[in-house]
Amino acid sequence: MNYGEISAAKISGGNQLGKNGLVLLKILVPLVVISSLNLISYFSRANLRVYTGSVTGNDRSFRYDSPELKVFRFEDISAAREFFVLQKAWRGWGKRKTGQEIAVKRLSKASSQGFEEFKNEVMLTANLQHVNLVKVMGFCVEREEKMLIYEYLPNGSLDSYLFDPVKCLQLDWTKRAHIIEGIIQGLLYLQEYSRLTIIHHDLKASNILLDKDLNPKISDFGMARMFQRDGREANTNRIVGTYGYVPPEYVKQGLYSRKFDVYSFGVLLLQVISSKRNDDVYGANDFNLLEYAYELWIGAHGMEFVDPSLDDSSSKYKLLSCMQISLLCVQEKQEDRPSMLEISSMFKNEVKPSMFPKRPAFSRKPDEDATLTPCSQHYVYSNNDSIVSELEPR
Repeated sequence: MNYGEISAAKISGGNQLGKNGLVLLKILVPLVVISSLNLISYFSRANLRVYTGSVTGNDRSFRYDSPELKVFRFEDISAAREFFVLQKAWRGWGKRKTGQEIAVKRLSKASSQGFEEFKNEVMLTANLQHVNLVKVMGFCVEREEKMLIYEYLPNGSLDSYLFDPVKCLQLDWTKRAHIIEGIIQGLLYLQEYSRLTIIHHDLKASNILLDKDLNPKISDFGMARMFQRDGREANTNRIVGTYGYVPPEYVKQGLYSRKFDVYSFGVLLLQVISSKRNDDVYGANDFNLLEYAYELWIGAHGMEFVDPSLDDSSSKYKLLSCMQISLLCVQEKQEDRPSMLEISSMFKNEVKPSMFPKRPAFSRKPDEDATLTPCSQHYVYSNNDSIVSELEPR
């Protein structure tokens, strides 16, 4: 009896099945069930866009769950041919076949640390959406590659403007204030308003990218860490970050909290108003950037610190206010630093930055000025009633 005769017997044979029919059913039913479960699993995974990737040689893999990220094919990314070397990563941009411009970050194949940062960035950015954060469109892990695909931002990084003697002139005070406000809003989202509380861990001028309208976007979340919303600080044995932007409690004890990014923001804010690098020395005493700013501040010579192209009567008081805010952010003790909410209020003149900053972290001098009180200061009022305190020369 062939299969057609068995099928016919099954349909017309009433309540009885032949012995051969029962055997066939025992074989077919499990196969149908298994196939159905596999199909359900496949379409569920496709609908959730869950991807499991591995990197040959590192024996590593990760999973993510986001409808926003796309898994790119290597052939699709290879259209972005204008790669250039930057430290341990390759970065470049190009156009896809669709005409869409993309930015590509290609990590080292051999670096275990590079994979962890890659994994971290994919998993975090899948859950972060804000106008002042760079949008990660997807990634590629084919051919042992680890590539992140970002939205393309034509004006590059903030440091390419600030530290270029010609390009910095394109950033007048109005544009710089707009950039500062955007960075503040991005950090507020990370610390206060997103579903996850995120410590960026590597906030610096080169990680602030600018779109065609010079809107700032915080990028590079490879070192970022999730933080408990009600937590005050956490500890790590893996010290990472960029010299000059890392607070003392992290360097000395591996402690990090929301005040980590506050400290980095303070350094960045000093750079935005001065166009000065933080790896140079300044003044007759070879001060670092923070010491130099503080010495000019307590000597009532704050305007000598700011970029000369910004020195006009309309921006003077706001620049001095920013200088005071930044010095409050880079104080030695994290409990002395303001929160991002307080920084936002001070920058928008909702709260006057009347606190006197203590000597910044990593200073060679002791904080001998900590005993100064407001009575040793005089106050200058701007037209919009924001208050800026300056010390009398001693």
